[in-house]
Amino acid sequence: MDPDGQDPVLIASSSNRSKMRLYRRAPVCLTALAIVIAIALLMRSADAEPLTPLQVAYAGSMGSMMDGAMREAVAKSLGAELRGRAQGSTGLANLIVAGSIRPDVFIAVTPGPMRIVLKAGKADRAIPVARTAMVIAYSPRSRFAPLFAHADRPDAKPWWQILEMPGLRFGRTDPNTDPQGLNIIFTMQLAATYYKQPELATRILGPQINPEQIFQEPEVMARLQAGQLDASSAYKTQPTAMGLPFLPLPDAINLGDAAMEPQYKIAEVTLNGKSLHPAPLVLYAAVLNDAPAPALAKRFVEWLSGPEARAIFSANHYDDPGDAAPLTP
Repeated sequence: MDPDGQDPVLIASSSNRSKMRLYRRAPVCLTALAIVIAIALLMRSADAEPLTPLQVAYAGSMGSMMDGAMREAVAKSLGAELRGRAQGSTGLANLIVAGSIRPDVFIAVTPGPMRIVLKAGKADRAIPVARTAMVIAYSPRSRFAPLFAHADRPDAKPWWQILEMPGLRFGRTDPNTDPQGLNIIFTMQLAATYYKQPELATRILGPQINPEQIFQEPEVMARLQAGQLDASSAYKTQPTAMGLPFLPLPDAINLGDAAMEPQYKIAEVTLNGKSLHPAPLVLYAAVLNDAPAPALAKRFVEWLSGPEARAIFSANHYDDPGDAAPLTP
């Protein structure tokens, strides 16, 4: 017995029973607290303004930027949910003209696909928003990777000779549906003149439509990452976003310098009976005349020319459009 006449054993037993009751109640209390928090969050979410959908059809090469930083910025600055469709620009232009898709905004690489849309009366004006250039991307898993990594050294094998080596697997897109597939042919033709190698394009690309080299645009980068291709054509914006190395090309052949457009025009490709010439790799954006959300579409295209969007373009290795002029029908 303690001095107060209480049994210590009984006191300890009573204390333990109290603690056990508290322990048993703790999960119940925590569960109740979690429910209260969840209800509060749901109520806050219900009170928040829903984001307005913004349908944007854009060149497949823009995919990682549009799905990442651009989507987040559009939600924050415009209160819109960017819902994108990434595909070759020419293919998208044809779908828009046929009425198969009805986006609010179309963003294309090079003037050609955008002119298809403008001439069909699907848009009235397209403004330049950015610019890129052709490069050669390569897989770090490739057995040719060490050669590509040192190709810029004066005593090393140049990039075009590496691409001619037996067994090298090269990837590109379909020139009929994707401007990049057309632009790599232009680039190789210009390289043939620049390096004084008349058969260079044929030796590297084979026939104009070469099933062994042609893949869908998103698939090309994925195959490089997996090591299923050794090298591929690419816009400068693509490889870094995918964690892939690339070789820059001279301005005289990379289609990225608007001031060199007259020199680029010596390249020529015939597709479906039409004679085509290259244009600088400028990205154009247009509000479509039957846009589901025309006011939002206009705000978005204007926003693309502002400082916030410019910073995102720059962070993703796009250049300023320079002196490129708007397009009209």
